[in-house]
Amino acid sequence: MASSTIAPTPPSFILNKDLGFSTFSRQSVSSIPKCRRTISKKICSVTAPHQLERKPSTTGSVKTGMTMTEKILARASEKAQLSPGENVWVNIDVLMTHDVCGPGSIGIFKKEFGQKAKVWDREKIVVIPDHYLFTSDERANRNVDILRDFCMEQNIKYFYDIKDLSNFKANPDFKGVCHIALAQEGHCRPGEVLLGTDSHTCTAGAFGQFATGIGITDAGLVFGTGKLLLKVPPTPRFVMDGEMPNYLLAKDLILHIIGEISLSGATYKSMEFVGTTVESLTMEERMTLCNMVVEAGAKNGVVPADSTTYKYLEDKTSVAYEPVYSDQQARFLSEYRFDVTKLEPLVAKPHSPDNRALARECKDVKIDRVYIGSCTGGKTEDFVAAAKVFQASGKKVKVPTFLVPATQKVWMDIYGLQVPGSGGKTCSQIFEEAGCDTPASPTCGACMGGPGDTYARINEPMVCVSTTNRNFPGRMGHKEGQVYLASPYTAAASALTGYVTDPREFLQ
Repeated sequence: MASSTIAPTPPSFILNKDLGFSTFSRQSVSSIPKCRRTISKKICSVTAPHQLERKPSTTGSVKTGMTMTEKILARASEKAQLSPGENVWVNIDVLMTHDVCGPGSIGIFKKEFGQKAKVWDREKIVVIPDHYLFTSDERANRNVDILRDFCMEQNIKYFYDIKDLSNFKANPDFKGVCHIALAQEGHCRPGEVLLGTDSHTCTAGAFGQFATGIGITDAGLVFGTGKLLLKVPPTPRFVMDGEMPNYLLAKDLILHIIGEISLSGATYKSMEFVGTTVESLTMEERMTLCNMVVEAGAKNGVVPADSTTYKYLEDKTSVAYEPVYSDQQARFLSEYRFDVTKLEPLVAKPHSPDNRALARECKDVKIDRVYIGSCTGGKTEDFVAAAKVFQASGKKVKVPTFLVPATQKVWMDIYGLQVPGSGGKTCSQIFEEAGCDTPASPTCGACMGGPGDTYARINEPMVCVSTTNRNFPGRMGHKEGQVYLASPYTAAASALTGYVTDPREFLQ
């Protein structure tokens, strides 16, 4: 517990600076109870009580401890102190938008500020086409054109354009999925406020910053002013301790948490993740953890910055940043504790991310395909994890297995990085030997469904095991599709058997 409240030493260029529960038992989550005091209405005395000498109160403002999120918002709103429930105007460090919500945001901006208005800061806006790209749908392609015209008009510094849809590698500026590209391009920095017109913008909370999704009306306002009125969320803290078993990934951890607290269990709250397990996670795994907090209704998720964070950012940004950490006296709404050594591989059954089950309990579920990709499960380490399972099995997949890297960098890693323990093989070589589909162009792919010709879209009723983040009806295409959310380990194991499969069958 102490490790989560003591700030690690930041690099010099920065300005400042017991458990054991079963997987499904509700006792595996312990919340700090609120004290209740029963007040008797019985009259005990009608005379005035003896008055003791009353000393003057101390002078000056009384300050109480704050959580990470409260501190970040206090600094961004130029306040010395903030409490949950307060509404404050916040100065925004980064605003991101993409091809689905960008045109609407631009329309609001021009309507409210004028057709010739200029954005508040051309260097604090990041525009990333990523959702509906490799399609013949004219309206989807027009959305990218609108972004391009606006960025040229406003001289936006960070516009990751794509012009040649026939070959993504021919586009030097193109990156891929916005949430992963933001991190890879150095736009995620501790202590800052990052907003995006996408609910999974909360992914960036892995860097110790306040990151959340907003709508197009709010984005239009931020375009013009660089400010937004936000309500300070209360913070439940999630303490995860223990060494991660070799068959678990961060996707299992967040599915477990969502299964415990439900789809609305963190509505407009800030989920703070601490503990020895969290400290051991890589940045990409921390991103997975924060990515899905919105599936529990959370406003944002956050992980304290540490040496792992600073190391990741070394070659990605030269912008000075100032991390903050929760005070020891911070007021947490509740605290949940988990011993990860006792967790098992999980899936979220249709049609909700909180419909949790053990992977081994679903072994009779026959599947039609596997999908590995998205901001949740399409990062470099996700594909390396899948490759490890395929390599360990030495078998070929039993169902079509689609691979959609999140960004152009991830695509390059698939073809360039050697998988540990494989004798020098790359992910792409292992995927080819296992009979998987050739890795597709970097994009959000079929995660949201998209136009009918979207790669790997579910266009008829079928069962799919996917590393994506939502399995609501129609989320990956057909409304009668059955999507089981899983980690890359579980997805790869399922591809090898044609049934939902516990990866421990292949990982020793």
